[in-house]
Amino acid sequence: MAPPGASKNKTSAAKRGSTSAHHGKPAKSSVLSQLQKQYLNVAFVKSLIFDPARLPLVSWVILAAELVLNLFVVQNVRYTEIDWKAYMQECEGFLNGTTDYSMLRGDTGPLVYPAGFVYIYSALYFITSHGQNIRLAQYIFVGIYLLQLGLVLRLYSKSRKLPPYVLIITTFTSYRIHSIYVLRLFNDPIAILFLYFALNAYIDNRWTLGSVFLSLGVSVKMNVLLFAPAIFLLFVTNLGVVKTIIQLAICGAIQLVLGAPFLLTHPWQYLKGSFDLGRIFEHKWTVNYRFLERDIFENKTFHLALLGIHLLLLVAFASPCYKYFQNYCRLRHLEVMFAPQIAAKNREVALEKKKKKETQKPAPKKADEKLTKEQEQFLKSFEKGIKKMSGKEAAPAPVAPEPPTEERQQSKFSIHFDRATQLALLPLFLANFIGIVCARSLHYQFYVWYFHSLPYLAWFTEYTTSLKFLLLLVLEFSWNTYPSTAVSSLLLHTCHIILLVGIGKKMFRKIPELSQIAKTTD
Repeated sequence: MAPPGASKNKTSAAKRGSTSAHHGKPAKSSVLSQLQKQYLNVAFVKSLIFDPARLPLVSWVILAAELVLNLFVVQNVRYTEIDWKAYMQECEGFLNGTTDYSMLRGDTGPLVYPAGFVYIYSALYFITSHGQNIRLAQYIFVGIYLLQLGLVLRLYSKSRKLPPYVLIITTFTSYRIHSIYVLRLFNDPIAILFLYFALNAYIDNRWTLGSVFLSLGVSVKMNVLLFAPAIFLLFVTNLGVVKTIIQLAICGAIQLVLGAPFLLTHPWQYLKGSFDLGRIFEHKWTVNYRFLERDIFENKTFHLALLGIHLLLLVAFASPCYKYFQNYCRLRHLEVMFAPQIAAKNREVALEKKKKKETQKPAPKKADEKLTKEQEQFLKSFEKGIKKMSGKEAAPAPVAPEPPTEERQQSKFSIHFDRATQLALLPLFLANFIGIVCARSLHYQFYVWYFHSLPYLAWFTEYTTSLKFLLLLVLEFSWNTYPSTAVSSLLLHTCHIILLVGIGKKMFRKIPELSQIAKTTD
C-alpha cells in the first residue's frame, strides 16, 4: 500500500518530468511569436516600402536583385560594340611606348581622356586578353555597377530623404542605365564610381581620401568637374581657407603624378588632348539639341551663351547652397560635441538594464557625462529642425508599431545626425545638374552622370508624387529614344527646366539658422 500522498507526489513528478522533457519549447515558441509579432505583419511590410529609415535593410535586397538582373542581361542580351575596341587601341599605343597624345588613336578618333583612363583601361586590356574577352569585361562592369549602386544607397540611407519604394522603382526600370554599364563598357561609369567614393568620404569627414577619389574620377573623365563648384563651397564652409587650399593641392598633385609620363615628354599634346574644353561634339550623337540645325549647334556663340547661362545659374544658387553647407557644418560640429554625452547616456541605460537582470548596481558615473533634460530637448529640437530644413514631408510614413514602454526606455538613446547629409547632398547634386542642363551636348552614356541623383532632386521639390514620377518617366523616355528626335530633345529640356524651377522655388525661401529652428520646434 502506498504511503499517504504518494499518488499526489507521483502526479507532481510526472508534471515536472513532462515540463523537463519539453524544456525550451515555451522559450522557443516565445521567440517565434515575438518575431512573428514584430516582423510578420502588415505594418512592418509597409515600413519596408515607405519608411526611409528602412532603406539600409532594403538596400541589400536591391543589390542582390540587381546582381541577378545584371547577370541575366549579360547572359541573354547581345553586347553592342561602340567604344571598347577604340579604348583598347588607344591603350595599346601607350603600352607600346607612345606618350604623345596626338599619336594615340582608335577607330573612333584620337584619345581625349586623361591619364587615369589610360591606366585603368590598360589594366583591362591585360585582364581581358588584349580586349578580346568581352564577357569577362562585362562581368567586371557588373561589379562596378553594384559597387557604385551600393555607394549611392549608402548616401540615401544616411539622408533618410526618400522612401525605399522610390529607389526600387527607379533603379530597376532604367533600361538605358543597365545597358550603359554592362552592354557598352563606357568609361563614364568608372569616373562616376570614383565620384561616389569621394562623396561618401566627404560625408564621413575623410577629406583627404575624398579628394584623392575625386581627382581619380577627373583623371578618367572631366565631367566630374561639374561637381567642383559645390565641393569648393563644401571645403570652405567645413575646413576654412587654408585647409581648402591643401585639399585643392592634393587634387592637383594627383593629376600631375598620373600625367607625369605624358607631361614630361609631350606636355602640350597631353593637355590639349585630355583637357580640351573647346572640343566640338558631333550633331548626330546629341541627345539634348536634336531640334537645332547643325550650323547653330556647332556655332561658338551658342556655346558661349550656354557657358554664360551655366555661370549665371551657379552664381544665383551660390547663396542658398552656401547656407545649406553652413547648417550642415554646424550640425556635424554638434554631433561631435554631443557624442560623449550620448555615449554616456547609452552606457547608463545599458547598466540599468543589466541591473534589472542581475540585480547589480551600475558603476558610478561622472556628473558631467550625463545628458541633461535640457540637452535632450535641444537635440530633439534639432532632429525636428533637420527635417524642417531638408523638406521632410509632413505626412509620416507608416512604421512598425512601437515597442512597449519599458522596452522603449531600455532602447538606445540616439539622434540621427546623419540626416544632416540632406543639407550637403542637395547642393552637390544641384551643381552637377546645372552643368548638365547647360551642357553643349549630351550623349547617351552621359545619362549616368546624374541618373542616381534625379530621385533626390525630384523629391526635394514640392511637386506631387505623380508629377515627380512623371518627370522621371519622361526623362527615361528621352534617354531611350534612339536616335534622338526634336520631340525627345525638347521633352528632355522641359523636364530639366521643371525640375530646376521646383528646386529653386524651395531653395530661395529664407533658410532659417539652426538657433531659430531650435526655438521654433520646441
